[in-house]
Amino acid sequence: MMQLLILSLLHLIMNTLYPALEQYLQKRSSEFNQISHERKEQLRIFAEHIRQLHHKQGEVPITFICTHNSRRSHFAQVWMTVAAYNAGLDYIRCYSGGTEATACNPRTIAALQRAGFQVSTHRDGDNPHYQIRFAPDVPAVIAYSKVYDAAENPQEGFIAVMTCSQADEACPAVRGAAARVALPYEDPKKADGTPQEASTYDARCAQIAREMLYVVSLLAPAK
Repeated sequence: MMQLLILSLLHLIMNTLYPALEQYLQKRSSEFNQISHERKEQLRIFAEHIRQLHHKQGEVPITFICTHNSRRSHFAQVWMTVAAYNAGLDYIRCYSGGTEATACNPRTIAALQRAGFQVSTHRDGDNPHYQIRFAPDVPAVIAYSKVYDAAENPQEGFIAVMTCSQADEACPAVRGAAARVALPYEDPKKADGTPQEASTYDARCAQIAREMLYVVSLLAPAK
């Protein structure tokens, strides 16, 4: 009994998110009823690919792909990383890339900060590198724009998740991918420079967080 209690306490300590982020995740986890039945089926298929690849090879790399690796693919990479960490699914490894490289949009970073992440700039320039932290003593997610088959991303045995319709159309097949999933999201770029900019990015950030949490809920053992 004492050993089980110690293990439970260690799990809680090791899987402690920043408080604001913890509240954000609780809120998004209560919103699964906002996901349509059709979308839940797409997410279920994604979860099944993860389950099958985990059974086959243990570790499951996932590369989220959009056109410029600037907005939606970064949201998805970060939120799946956090959702998997929070559920103790340490076999999931998340990456992102584009069909071309530009820069991680600062509006994306601002939305993540509003959600509760702690962000610092690791490298300046035309394509800044951001350190995105979600828990104490846990390695940061490094966000910057790159092509999906860049050397730092997995080259084979990964799940390719297409987060925009343009990238989905441009890459009908992704070299080296063990599975390919289309999960397009509307581009928040449409609101850039408008009074709705922050709210649009926040809405897309929340939607992607909600859906990645839903996928993980299909994989995580019942508590």
